[in-house]
Amino acid sequence: RYYELFVLQKAVRPAWAARGLHQSALEVLKCPPPEETVTASFGRFISEMKPQHLSPVTLHRSKRMVLDSIGVGLVGSTTDVFELALQHCQHVYAPDDISSVYGRKGTRLSPTLAAFVNGVATHSMDFDDTWHPATHPSGAVLPAVLALADMMPAHRKLSGLDLLLAFNIGIEIQGQLMRFSNKAHDIPKRFHPPSVVGTLGSAAACARLLSLDPSQCSHALAIAASLAGAPMANAATQSKPLHVGNASRLGLEAALLASRGLKASHVVLDAVTGVAGLSAFYEDYLPQPLHPPGDGGHMFLLEEQDVAFKRFPAHLGMHWVADAAASVHKVLVGVGPGSVSPGEVKDILLRVPRSKYIDRPLPASEHEARHSFQFNACSALLDGEVTAGSFAPAAMSRPDLLALLSRVRVEHPHDNPANFSLMYGEVRVVLNGGDVVTGRCDTFYGHWRNPLTSESLRRKFRHNAGAVLPPERVEELMEVVEELDRAGDCRALLSQLQ
Repeated sequence: RYYELFVLQKAVRPAWAARGLHQSALEVLKCPPPEETVTASFGRFISEMKPQHLSPVTLHRSKRMVLDSIGVGLVGSTTDVFELALQHCQHVYAPDDISSVYGRKGTRLSPTLAAFVNGVATHSMDFDDTWHPATHPSGAVLPAVLALADMMPAHRKLSGLDLLLAFNIGIEIQGQLMRFSNKAHDIPKRFHPPSVVGTLGSAAACARLLSLDPSQCSHALAIAASLAGAPMANAATQSKPLHVGNASRLGLEAALLASRGLKASHVVLDAVTGVAGLSAFYEDYLPQPLHPPGDGGHMFLLEEQDVAFKRFPAHLGMHWVADAAASVHKVLVGVGPGSVSPGEVKDILLRVPRSKYIDRPLPASEHEARHSFQFNACSALLDGEVTAGSFAPAAMSRPDLLALLSRVRVEHPHDNPANFSLMYGEVRVVLNGGDVVTGRCDTFYGHWRNPLTSESLRRKFRHNAGAVLPPERVEELMEVVEELDRAGDCRALLSQLQ
């Protein structure tokens, strides 16, 4: 009977097996022709977008992103992790004096290495902008397009509007890709999103700045997909800023390789059965074509939803508990100067989303502290706010702060999902006398639902850029960014970054 069954199986053996093909290979053979793929639609979109498709709202918001990203990059150039990355590039690679480095007058690197170190600077303090679904959009794109603009020959003059169009395309590609997955809406668990969609966003922006044709733009995205990905295990370490630096650098490399004719999969963004493209990162990935602009133009996602700008350098989730704890501080101390005494506090309860990598009871480094609900809540409770100085070694080792940290408990309510659009932060403090003071934050100041005013954003920029530039240069740089869409040559911006 076994023999009879074997013969029957041989008799009905499918054609794909008879030809020596695995079934997954058959699925590749069934792929739609390149011109009909989702990947091809993204390539056409990148190639065919024009400056007139940028609405006044999109231009305004993207210039705010450029200003903030440059500011956090400049202050990030003062950090240890930036210095290590810069030394590595200077010592390991042959010098190639083309592209500017944030905050280092006279220092230039090859375009890809400049994109890398400036991307590292942007994320070195976790001070850069955040979008929803969750990613850091600007840091992966802006350093790449700035480095590429530095690389362009003198006769190829790029306007400020050219730069903004490429930047916005890089942001748009990230936003569109993130919306193809429901899991992307939650605080990540497996991989850091900018290391995936940021790499493709950088490739898209650079492909546009290089004026690649639709097919080359598609290949740039596919090449970038082979260079993407970083695990969340390196969150809260010095290696996390490398994720954004690599996204910027490798996206630029992908576009340059595509410009030389290197080809890759024409279905990398598609949902082809048996072939993993972006679905390797998002299991529920369900893509849709991205239609090029018609007569009515294209409305960028940035027009529908602003980004979040951080008031202090820490993971975005920290801003909810910091604001909630600051409101408790205000009740206990009042509006004026003063500090909460740990001797008055019996118990501190944080009601926050469940997210393991930002639940850190006793952080041992500044990078862990930037990813600790407990640390940021206690810092705000003690001082009434969290600032860049809160993560200095002396501030982190204060006895009063350590005493408060020892009294923290954490709960994860079912109605508080790990989602930047739906979460809240609640801090409940029980005093020794039995009184209970509770603070709650549903939308912190700086969130896309409650954006920073222009004055607040400019104040943040002055503080950050002023760490490395003289005051007059800081003011000039703000004006250059404000007028960027009307600048005939973007080199006016490039010259201001050192």
